Parts: sequence; C-alpha cells; structure tokens
Amino acid sequence: MAPRRLSSFLRHSLLTLAAVLIVAGPVHAEERYAVYESDSSFGDVIDGLKLAIQERGMYINNVMHMDEMLERTGKDLGMDETIYTHAQSIEFCSAVLSRKMTAEDPVRIVNCPFIIAVYTLPDEPDTTYVVHRRMPADETDASPVMREVADMLEAVAEGAVSW
Repeated sequence: MAPRRLSSFLRHSLLTLAAVLIVAGPVHAEERYAVYESDSSFGDVIDGLKLAIQERGMYINNVMHMDEMLERTGKDLGMDETIYTHAQSIEFCSAVLSRKMTAEDPVRIVNCPFIIAVYTLPDEPDTTYVVHRRMPADETDASPVMREVADMLEAVAEGAVSW
C-alpha cells in the first residue's frame, strides 16, 4: 500500500511542478537584456555611446574588442564561423550610482562596472545593435537607486542609437 501512496504523492507533486513551470514560463532574452537597433554605422553608434557615457559625468574603464577576441579564439578552437562583423563592449562607472547601489546592498557590486555592448551581424550589415542587461523588476520596484541605475542604462543606450 505504501508504494501506491508514494506513487500518488509523486504524481501529484510532478503535476503541481509542471503547472508552476507552465504558468511561470521560461525567462526570455527580452526580459534579461534590453536590445536597441540603429541604422547608423557601427562607428557612429560606438562614438555616440562613448559620448552618452561621458556627458553624464561617468568614466569609461575599458573598451573590449569582443569581435577580435572571439574571432581569434574561434580560430584556435576550430570554430571558424564569424559571429559579429563588429562588436565592442564598454565598461563604465558612475561613482555616485555605484556607491549608492552598493551601500544599499553590498551584493550589488556584481553590477560594477556597468557594461553596454555595440555590435553588427554579418547577415545584417545595415543594423547596429546596442545591448545591456536589464535590472530585475523586483529590484527597480523596491529600490529607488536601482530604478535610477536602470534609467541611466536606458538613457545611455538610447543616446547611442540616436546618432
């Protein structure tokens, strides 16, 4: 009799889990990343991004040439497909926002530095993409400083694609 009860319990548990997963659904890229498109050239958009960062008084820490790194390592690994025509990620910092964000919750150090990437794809030469991670809605709803960080990332990305 015990195996029958266990079997019924497991069946009920699995059905409940399945229902939760169906309702919750998968996390889509649109929810985790904000993607913007521009018909401006890669060079214009990357220049626009740098200007949008600097005109807000923030410091650019590093410009990572992701296209070159991925192309080089792809060849070393026997993966010859070109992913990006151009791709750069810009790391930058706002001393004020970083300080406020981490003072509120030290775990948020993981958000420093902020990163926004710009790229073009081989099959879409006339479109330049700008992308950054979205701040989770529960954080931006609960924290004015995280709302400020999210708004800053959006404004900087929009400044880049407006070129």
